[in-house]
Amino acid sequence: MSKIVILGAGESGVGAALLAQAKGHSVFVSDKSPIQPRYQQKLTQAGIRFEESQHTLEEILTADEVVKSPGIPEKAPVVQALRAQGTPIISEIELAGRYTQAKCICITGTNGKTTTTLLTYHLLKEAGLKVGLAGNVGYSLAEQVMADEHDYYVVELSSFQLDDTINFQPWIAVLLNITPDHLDRYDYSLEKYAQSKLRITRRQDSSNFFIYNADDETIQRYFKGALRPMRQLPFSLHHRPDFHLAGYYEEEQRVRLDLLPGFYSQTETVSTANSPLIGQHNRQNTLAAVLCARVAGLEAAQIEAALSTFRNADHRLQLVGERHGTRFINDSKATNVEAAWYALDGITAPIVWIAGGTDKGNDYTSLLPLAKSRVKALVCLGVDNEKLKAGFGDIVPHLEETQSMESAVRRAAALAAPGDVVLLSPACASFDLFRNYEDRGRQFAAAVAALGTAPDKTEVV
Repeated sequence: MSKIVILGAGESGVGAALLAQAKGHSVFVSDKSPIQPRYQQKLTQAGIRFEESQHTLEEILTADEVVKSPGIPEKAPVVQALRAQGTPIISEIELAGRYTQAKCICITGTNGKTTTTLLTYHLLKEAGLKVGLAGNVGYSLAEQVMADEHDYYVVELSSFQLDDTINFQPWIAVLLNITPDHLDRYDYSLEKYAQSKLRITRRQDSSNFFIYNADDETIQRYFKGALRPMRQLPFSLHHRPDFHLAGYYEEEQRVRLDLLPGFYSQTETVSTANSPLIGQHNRQNTLAAVLCARVAGLEAAQIEAALSTFRNADHRLQLVGERHGTRFINDSKATNVEAAWYALDGITAPIVWIAGGTDKGNDYTSLLPLAKSRVKALVCLGVDNEKLKAGFGDIVPHLEETQSMESAVRRAAALAAPGDVVLLSPACASFDLFRNYEDRGRQFAAAVAALGTAPDKTEVV
């Protein structure tokens, strides 16, 4: 019996502990922080030893193998000590992959992976397939593998989760985009971050599929497609002569698919007209999900029917209300510049933009052309708005500051005209005025709902 130590007792760590014990390993769980009561209860019920608020190095270093939470960085002392003595360190995903024969559809990318994961899962589930949802969306793959009830898993994978995979082999790997994010974990190297994302293809062979965004320059730079054996299914927003595309938009709401791009080409079309998703980047996310569904055997009619019933996760370009012809869109999840760019790029109506919060060293340069062409007013919502004011003060026709969500929404509503969009897409973290981005999004939705009792357009100054 080998000894497996689990570092981190969140969703993935506890799932890994339960699976490791079920497969006959001796298990010890260690978390440097307090463990949530519900996870303590799971471990106690299973008879698994654990410690919280500390790492007892003497015990951890006796492990034959360690499963590390994706949130623990490589530079953590406990990880360094394990590396020094050569103890294998794997991820929960790697462990789960050893014990399932189900087909894993694994989705990664800097932006859009949650939406694409949820949509792919929805399409397969609506078609009646036995499918599980796992990974970075908050459900442990390892714990679901224990029950062994699914033929397919749709798994959202962050770069951190991919870093400690070794032999994990996705049936379908999806790479949506690669843009600078989390570079502090990768020595501030975009190449190292890109290689981390591309680990999703590392063990793929000719029985596997790789669906990727042909429009993404960073993917093109680092993915050596000619050297890889998997079935490659690139997609684009446009027809491109330089690629044998597996999918592209021939019209705004119609995609052309070709699962055998090249010599054996056999095309078909799928309408996306009934999809509720907003924005250009969601057209990419939708196309990737549709390709996954077709590879899994769904027919075009099944896909079109399921697209109309999809509801995206909260706080991601979510329509939360309409008043006097103005739509209010909650994109509180946009905590970085890139995500805000997707929102501004995807909305063609005039925008009253609510932005601001805790700046993460943001460079707003990429947003300036979009702000100039689409934003009629910027309502800054943060404790310190100086950087936003400096960046956009000369770009947008109107800029003002607020210190509360209620005030920001009232001012934005007053500045908007029928046909406009009030967009909360902060481009910043939320911790100056809110508990987290979910709290920020909920307060936005509540403030929109309360507009019925607010003073009307006479507020405009």
